[in-house]
Amino acid sequence: MIKILIADDHSMIRSGLKKILKEESDMEVMAEAASHSEVLTALSASLPDLVLLDISMPGRDGLETLKEIKLLYPKLKVLMLSMHPEDRYAVQAIKVGASGYVSKESAADELVLAIRRVCSGLKYISSTLAEKMAAYFETDLEKPAHELLSDREFQVLCKIASGKSMEVIAKELALSANTIATYRERVLSKLQLHSNVELTNYAHRNKLID
Repeated sequence: MIKILIADDHSMIRSGLKKILKEESDMEVMAEAASHSEVLTALSASLPDLVLLDISMPGRDGLETLKEIKLLYPKLKVLMLSMHPEDRYAVQAIKVGASGYVSKESAADELVLAIRRVCSGLKYISSTLAEKMAAYFETDLEKPAHELLSDREFQVLCKIASGKSMEVIAKELALSANTIATYRERVLSKLQLHSNVELTNYAHRNKLID
């Protein structure tokens, strides 16, 4: 029996995922979580075989939660779920340690297959994501500039481009405003930009935000 923890802050999404998994005789949803803290509490109580983790939860987001899960439970398999297209966060998630990435739009068709593949010790990578991963491992000169950012720099980039203030970003990432300002300067330098307006335009051009 494959025991699964579903981590998503929307109850309707969790219900939909449970409905899909209920059809499988060898899969069991053993726990649910709606936030970073609830994920860690559930894992401390009993480890599942796999975590279905939303990438956009409130507070500390899915990438931060994924990092902590892999730090505390290195062998635990994590399959990321997202409303975002693969080219936005998939490479970052795989870099951090995710075993795969499934968009919520395709979950009905791909979720069971992805879970079985991941639990057999393989990665779940769609053809689209495979192309993105191949591009990532090409030489640095061939990569889009934002793929050369660290995970934290990439997070700050997306949050600033989404219109969030330094104070709000600092609170969400549990860092000081001065630290966020330092990350902002690094992002601007690496992307050869000069202002938040240019940064936001870059994010839109590269489809990093809606």
